Amino acid sequence: MRLLNSSFKKEVFSGRWAVSGGGVLPAFLATLVILAFTTASCGSGETPAFDGEKAFFFLEEQCDIGYRHPGSPGHRELQRYLADRLDEYGANLSLQPFTGVLTTGDTLRNLVNIIGNYNMDSHRRIMLGAHFDTRPVSDMDPDPANRTTPVMGANDGASGVAVLLEIARVLQIHKPPVGVDIILFDGEDYGDAGVPEDFCLGSAWFARNLKGYRPMAVIIIDMIGDSDLRIPVEGYSLSASPRLIDEVYSIAERLGYKQFTRDRGPTIVDDHLPLIQAGLRAIDLIDFDYRYWHTIEDTPDKCSPASLQAVGDVLLEFIWQQE
Repeated sequence: MRLLNSSFKKEVFSGRWAVSGGGVLPAFLATLVILAFTTASCGSGETPAFDGEKAFFFLEEQCDIGYRHPGSPGHRELQRYLADRLDEYGANLSLQPFTGVLTTGDTLRNLVNIIGNYNMDSHRRIMLGAHFDTRPVSDMDPDPANRTTPVMGANDGASGVAVLLEIARVLQIHKPPVGVDIILFDGEDYGDAGVPEDFCLGSAWFARNLKGYRPMAVIIIDMIGDSDLRIPVEGYSLSASPRLIDEVYSIAERLGYKQFTRDRGPTIVDDHLPLIQAGLRAIDLIDFDYRYWHTIEDTPDKCSPASLQAVGDVLLEFIWQQE
């Protein structure tokens, strides 16, 4: 993501899961009306429990793979890992491969958005998203000698995905009262500083290929693992979706999570922006005040299960209050 100044086990993945170059996907839209996806619970009652320690384990597993920027061996391994996890947790799984085209004319191949759908019989849907790729260079590191080293991305990449994987695990056990679509975006953090068009490649591709998909709410999470977590209201989110902001922050206040503050935060180019531009009701939950952003120090020891717990609890409560 960029701050806006005021100004696989089988290859993708050889047909084991639904694959499309299009939207949410066409296969998903085609089956939405007729497919009843059953899970172990009836989808009513109180909000199920989120496990912050389990989410932190998912964060560590991603970092154990190593650097995960496009073109690296870890990037490909991570794609397989994420698809396997969603498959294990009972998602209706599909892949959206694409080629990222940069403003320089260069291309990033073998990118893929990874999509897991729950409660397929529901027409009322919530979309949760996070990017899984990491930055290829530590261009903000205070030591110039480190600036060509890739970023581990414990917070900037792994944290949001970790929360969504734990939510996926919960949704396998407890059928949600509405449809939930988990979208793991590729190619968010590759671009050159100062060229926002070269960021958010996966969400931009997704937004161009919606094919009628209109969730009632979109919540993107990014950099939410910081041990000293503070999530102010992001600028584009407030302008585009003030009611959704109020709904989410009201839940956090009711649950007593001080990590969410209604103070106005910065305006940030992140995966929510292409979705807002496509007309979706989207917000971004992000703590951009993170001293290790785009440095070699963005490692798991800077993150906390308690921070993941706060975000996960708020998201699950938001889903279950839609009953």
